[in-house]
Amino acid sequence: MTVPTPYQGHFDGARHLFAVRVYFEDTDFSGVVYHARYLHFMERARSDMLAGVGIDQRTVHAAGQGAYAVTEMHIKYRRPAHFDDALVVISTVEAVRAASCDIHQTVMRGDDILTEAQVTAAFVSPDGKPRRQPAHWVAAFQPIINRHAE
Repeated sequence: MTVPTPYQGHFDGARHLFAVRVYFEDTDFSGVVYHARYLHFMERARSDMLAGVGIDQRTVHAAGQGAYAVTEMHIKYRRPAHFDDALVVISTVEAVRAASCDIHQTVMRGDDILTEAQVTAAFVSPDGKPRRQPAHWVAAFQPIINRHAE
């Protein structure tokens, strides 16, 4: 038996595209996607994007060096998603600094923007203090930084 591998998104230039299907568990009593589920969709997309450029979060965390933590998020809900919708989360890296990065994320259904967020993720030590992220991570971001955001 061949076991399928988990879904992975892909890059379109500097943009990372990650497809998401809305399941019943993602919706509230009215049949609309619960607002907090968008955070789940965006987290999966960010993690997939990082893995796609070779950033191995698990190994760095296991070595006791630290991990990313979302320190700021500005989110705007524009339109609702519903059960069984096919969505795409588009993630673009807007800036990379010594200890953090800014990522813009848009949740789309076709041509419709449903949700947009500006996310700042800081690299923090195991005791929760900001620290420089690994140099090879900063280098891994370089090919996908959205140069139009500068």
